[in-house]
Amino acid sequence: MSGLSLRLLELSHFRSHRLTRLETGPGPVAIHGPNGAGKTNILEAISLLSPGRGLRRAASEELARRPEALGWKISALVHSQNRTHEIETRAEAGAARQTRIDGKPAPQVALGRIGRILWLVPAMDRLWIEGAEGRRRFLDRMTMSFEPGHAEAVLSYEKAMRERNRLLKDQAGDGAWYGALEAQMAAAGARIMANRRLALEKIAQAQEGAATAFPAARLEITAPDGQVPLSDEDALARAWAAGRRADMAAGRTLTGPHRVDLRVAYADKGIEARQCSTGEQKALLISLVLANARALAADFGAPPILLLDEVAAHLDAARRTALYDEICTLGAQAWMTGTGRELFEALGERAQFFEVLEENGTSRVRAR
Repeated sequence: MSGLSLRLLELSHFRSHRLTRLETGPGPVAIHGPNGAGKTNILEAISLLSPGRGLRRAASEELARRPEALGWKISALVHSQNRTHEIETRAEAGAARQTRIDGKPAPQVALGRIGRILWLVPAMDRLWIEGAEGRRRFLDRMTMSFEPGHAEAVLSYEKAMRERNRLLKDQAGDGAWYGALEAQMAAAGARIMANRRLALEKIAQAQEGAATAFPAARLEITAPDGQVPLSDEDALARAWAAGRRADMAAGRTLTGPHRVDLRVAYADKGIEARQCSTGEQKALLISLVLANARALAADFGAPPILLLDEVAAHLDAARRTALYDEICTLGAQAWMTGTGRELFEALGERAQFFEVLEENGTSRVRAR
């Protein structure tokens, strides 16, 4: 199966890269080099070819190379569904990010219609033991991979909730104003929860019967005790109307889709991810990313691009080999980083190799 792939990637004044140009084929790409050389910056640039703020969630002004601060540009040729698209995303100094697809201005959500990009970065290694916010973001990222319009529902919900919270803090008493905002939140919130549940169903199906060396995960959306059925639009609106006094005392909205958590368990062992070993937690993350990729391949007929930063950090040689075999079987173009080429030996001639070095604060990339 041939999936979404980059055939050309150019970075201009992006992070540590003054000017970098990579030409690649459809298969895996292994990027190696010392820490701080600029490997992750390449993956971050690719992540910005999808809707959202990328794998570091950085503000646009943070992406410009220092000290020039001239703005930045990412250009790519993306092969998808037997077509090649020209994509450019950029931001001039002090200006908002802009996107062009095939030479025409386009909203970011349009990037999700060309193909999907999934990622796994070291910052996610603590996902199961830290706060619920990170797990919700992970859940919404998976959900958006199936339904790009999910991002619009989340933005609509958050905008209306911010306005409601402002009324609560101001001790406003206009019931009609609250009601209008709560109706907007309820419509968007019901969509959010329906999308999230559908995504988890697809992930669960993708794990069933999969030939994989990584543990299956059991996934569940949970909410604080006493919360209403979160996918019911009418119930959400009634709950917010009834809870205005308590919310006013707290100065914020206490119930809703923004309060849920994603509970993940190691299915075969029956233990929650937060109780697993570091290696098992990493394996569960990899398992979910691979299941997400398999589900997308089943839905769209082609797998997504995978961005796997320092993916070998907690994997032994056998697990690394198994991961590379699964990626190749899936047919995904996976961009992987590591400190040494030896971490990717099991890929053999199935991958392209690039070395990244840093010289006087500038990243240099060469094919190896």
